[in-house]
Amino acid sequence: MSTFLKKIRYFTAGKPIAANAHELYMRDDSAWEQSYRSRWQYDKVVRSTHGVNCTGSCSWKIYVKSGLITWETQYTDYPETPIDLPNHEPRGCPRGASYSWYIYSANRIKYPLMRQALRDLWREQRAQHPDAVDAWQAILDDPELGQRYKRERGMGGLVRVSWQEANELIAAANIATIKRFGPDRVAGFSPIPAHAMLSFASGSRYLSLIGGTCLSFYDWYCDLPPSSPQTWGEQTDVPESADWYNAQYLVMWGSNVPQTRTPDAHFMTEARYNGTKVVAVSADYAENCKFADEWVAPRAGSDAALALALGQVILQQFYLQQPCDYFINYAKRFTDFPTLVMLSPCTQRENSYRSGRYLRAADLAQWAAQPLAQWKTLALDQGSHQIVLPRGSAGFRWDRSGQWNTAQQDALSGATIDPLLSLAELGEGEVCIVQPDFSAPADRDAYTLGRVPVHWITNAEGERIPVATVFDLMLAHYGLRPADGSAPSEDAPCSPAWAEAITGVPRQQITRLAQEFANNARLTHGRSLIIVGAGINHWFHSDMTYRSIINVLMMCGTIGVNGGGWAHYVGQEKLRPLAGWAPIALGGDWQSPARLMNGTSFFYNHSSQWRYENVDAHSLLSPLAERDQFPHSLIDFNVIAERLGWLPSSPQLDRNPLTLAAEAADGDVKASVEQALKAGTLHIASEDPDAPGNYPRVLFVWRANLLGSSSKGHEYFLKHLLGTHHGVMEQDLQEKGLPLPQQLTWRDSVEGKLDLLVTLDFRMSTTCLYSDVILPSATWYEKEDLSSTDMHPYVHPFTRAIDPMWEARADWDIFKGIAQQFSVLCSGHLGKERDVMLTPLLHDSPAELGQACGVRDWKQDPQAFIAGKTAPAINVVERDYPQTYFKYTHLGPALAAHGNGGKGVHWDTQPEIAELCARHGSESLEGVGPCANMQDATQALEAILTLAPETNGQVADRAWRDLAAKTGQPAIAELAADKKGVHYRFADIQRQPGRVIASPLWSGIDSDQHAYTAGSLNITHAVPWRTLTGRQQAYQDHAWMQAFGENFPCYKPPLDTQSCRSVRQHNDNGQPELVLNFGTAHQKWGIHSTYTDNQIMQTLSRGGPLIWISEHDAQRANIADNDWVELFNANGAMVARAVVSQRIPAGLALMYHAQERTLNMPLSEVTGERGGIHNSITRICPNPIHMIGGYAHLSWGYNYYGTIGSNRDETVIIRKLSQVEWD
Repeated sequence: MSTFLKKIRYFTAGKPIAANAHELYMRDDSAWEQSYRSRWQYDKVVRSTHGVNCTGSCSWKIYVKSGLITWETQYTDYPETPIDLPNHEPRGCPRGASYSWYIYSANRIKYPLMRQALRDLWREQRAQHPDAVDAWQAILDDPELGQRYKRERGMGGLVRVSWQEANELIAAANIATIKRFGPDRVAGFSPIPAHAMLSFASGSRYLSLIGGTCLSFYDWYCDLPPSSPQTWGEQTDVPESADWYNAQYLVMWGSNVPQTRTPDAHFMTEARYNGTKVVAVSADYAENCKFADEWVAPRAGSDAALALALGQVILQQFYLQQPCDYFINYAKRFTDFPTLVMLSPCTQRENSYRSGRYLRAADLAQWAAQPLAQWKTLALDQGSHQIVLPRGSAGFRWDRSGQWNTAQQDALSGATIDPLLSLAELGEGEVCIVQPDFSAPADRDAYTLGRVPVHWITNAEGERIPVATVFDLMLAHYGLRPADGSAPSEDAPCSPAWAEAITGVPRQQITRLAQEFANNARLTHGRSLIIVGAGINHWFHSDMTYRSIINVLMMCGTIGVNGGGWAHYVGQEKLRPLAGWAPIALGGDWQSPARLMNGTSFFYNHSSQWRYENVDAHSLLSPLAERDQFPHSLIDFNVIAERLGWLPSSPQLDRNPLTLAAEAADGDVKASVEQALKAGTLHIASEDPDAPGNYPRVLFVWRANLLGSSSKGHEYFLKHLLGTHHGVMEQDLQEKGLPLPQQLTWRDSVEGKLDLLVTLDFRMSTTCLYSDVILPSATWYEKEDLSSTDMHPYVHPFTRAIDPMWEARADWDIFKGIAQQFSVLCSGHLGKERDVMLTPLLHDSPAELGQACGVRDWKQDPQAFIAGKTAPAINVVERDYPQTYFKYTHLGPALAAHGNGGKGVHWDTQPEIAELCARHGSESLEGVGPCANMQDATQALEAILTLAPETNGQVADRAWRDLAAKTGQPAIAELAADKKGVHYRFADIQRQPGRVIASPLWSGIDSDQHAYTAGSLNITHAVPWRTLTGRQQAYQDHAWMQAFGENFPCYKPPLDTQSCRSVRQHNDNGQPELVLNFGTAHQKWGIHSTYTDNQIMQTLSRGGPLIWISEHDAQRANIADNDWVELFNANGAMVARAVVSQRIPAGLALMYHAQERTLNMPLSEVTGERGGIHNSITRICPNPIHMIGGYAHLSWGYNYYGTIGSNRDETVIIRKLSQVEWD
């Protein structure tokens, strides 16, 4: 019967059926069953994943019905884990399961959009100028025209345009900017390539080919732990989550695993079921605390004190009172504990010494002639009591002697050595050592005194000086003496009683936890694990906390051991096929180097936050420092670091680099630039940052929500970069009458520096609201790409389940279209050009051996200028601008000519280039041989998989053989021999995930037999860590480290940003006001800002911006649950609803980030502007320590080391809104 007739008969009497004297009326219509079946029917299932920075990289089934995506569920076909480990599945979370909502939502960006004021202006100028580049130049030439659309940013007015018009405007703006100012005035920001590798590479390849700047992100996000480069010379390398199960003692410290590592949390709970003790260390009662056996609750920002106290107990009980052989043997071989350090007289106290730099081979006459002697560290042999030259330090890495290994042998004689941990047994006496104490109250000396045993030597200059081991100095730092393990007093620095006063954690609990952790490591040979995260990494002094924790792990011999070590999971940073991806992403297949920039310094400079800096760098210096040698302003440190080649710069020089090359005398560009810098006729651009040619003009943002998620100092971005409405209430230094920076020129502030902001996104984010052009990008179910993570050893595919909806395009195709238009329009403006580039002293290159002993600034002494040594390297890159599109879509000749590599390892790659040419076809460019096609995204993805050792066994075999030769360890050459026949193609990983192949680019060994853990290669095969000593370094001896008192980790209180004290007079709304510490934890209902505007996630949460406060603080401020409140300081203001909870400690306001400006945003009473976001009340404060470069492991690398964008030290004023106004 038809549905229509059924509807007519709906109200007719049913057929009665007798049932036990009762009448039962039934209808046998089963149409509802068909409806149910139809709901869950589908036409196909496609494997894909989510390109969001969550570290999950989970494999999902995407269901398609009638050409529409209907829902997603998790795949459960991961290969089995090694024996005795739980399997990975199920992987996923509610956020990922809600992603399909976006595809057809009203929030989807369907067409290219342009700000109406800009569109009208562009069309007006385009009608007057036949040449598009001239049209854009006309806009630049008239500041009033620029202001016409800049002041409209964030105010709506976005209208639909064609792809042709959008691409033409963008390409014209790029060409005009390059022609007038230089290519480094065009910049791009996209984060974390591992979660969508080719999408990242799309924009970075385009920018690198035209000479634009690619901004770093891992440091800007403050996901980078500076302690990792400082200790291991490694950006970040950690165990896969399956290795948690091997732990016998597991600590979650500042990492809310169930909430932020949802797909992996089962390994933690399974380990606990298996008998592992689980401890949660968190200031608030976070979700992970309820899964733990014990909750430790230190005050926010005091974690370093807790870790130092744990270290003191371990040193005292397991090294001095009852020495553990396993710990001592591990420390001797794999740490810098036995390394000798020179001591120098302390000027602040008579008859006392302070620790200096490592003793080097160059300091002793018998070894001074050694190659790279300044970069080879020394120890004292326990058997002979003679100073020896252990292998493995940085000098051996670059002298090509084949002795870059940690075999316990003297580098000269080859004799076996047993380095001495403590010099006490020599009996040569002790000296008084002075060390800074940043926890000291105002009425006490800001330093501590200790005793260390020494050995007296005569250096190459004939001076008699004392040396001590790192271990002895560390004992003194922790307040212990090697003789009897005693401490000077119960409450001395680093003692449990001292830590109790700072952290609030009982001293008995601290002692017991240290004993449990170390005793477990003793019994299991290192299977004690600490998972760390953003809760302790997003602070200004984060490396002090992390290094304090890492010291505990080194003391207990846990690093490089399955089930032990350091597990930092903040950001999906592990791009496993790195060496295959990098040349494509950065244009290295055509030319090198790429123009790379430290994101934090870039934004600190160009959003002009330095103009408002309240922090005096002298307040951060050690009381033992020679203060007159250091500036007061943080920006001055950054300028010095850029000048010395420690940090990169962008823009780089105060002149167009294309013009510099064209005008170079006698064609010697490098010599001409060097002479001009020394003469002072050419300058680093950051020395005059607000000059019209010295700031960025065009900014691309893709795969990111810069303004809605990561823009620390959000209101300063709006004011200075965008030139639009803002909520800044701070006065600049000149307005406050404070001293101005000395290393740069102070000018009137500039508002609206960016001429063009272009954003690619699939949804209307906060960044889109402020953009000039918005390009609709394909969602994660509408394109092909790759994803990988630290958490598991697989590479996952994105697969196009449906074609991009409306006019959306994949990122590869979007930038391909821009490159094509660029190549067309540059005719008559740009041709074959030479581009002058300054490159910092890069880690993992010979340039990392910069200034070994002290710091010389060539600005003070021009004769000290040595490019690539005391100053940036000067490079000249040839660019053929009309061929940009060809180069973008073809694999260049450089890989075949020069090979490939990464992290100091190098191999031939000609077989892979030939394979790609045969597989994809090739085309030739004049003067260049056949180039493999990469027109399609899948061709580029195949190139990545073919070139990477992690996904091509033949490449892996060659890479391991190169490392074997460099280290002199032949067994290493066979580590991938059984995988030579493995070569993952894109179709392979679409069928099923496959475990990656072991690669020398990582510190662990991927294997089918055991879980991956960082450092296992160093432990099992004597491969050095990429540090100065070649060992894990507890001690940092750079001159700036000494000046800031951070040779060893110490407790430094949270930074006083003065944001609440410096706020201008504000209106009184009649409500009580409180000052609270402001924290921004990762949330349950979104991954950063993604999913937070998703209707499903909004329904599960309260929806809109929320701020969590304690019951105690709420009562003091007359705030009830769900009240609208206002948070503000000098940086800006934001409005949110209060969540009053007993799990939040008094004094803390916690806002889960990132919550967009697009939902529930009433007006702020203090600014009168629309209430801001979490970053409206933060501001960047770069740490000078993170600017050090050209010093072995302390050298800059893209996302490896550099200033971080911390925000947890901020304080805010909170009060209840007197009334809620929406307009």
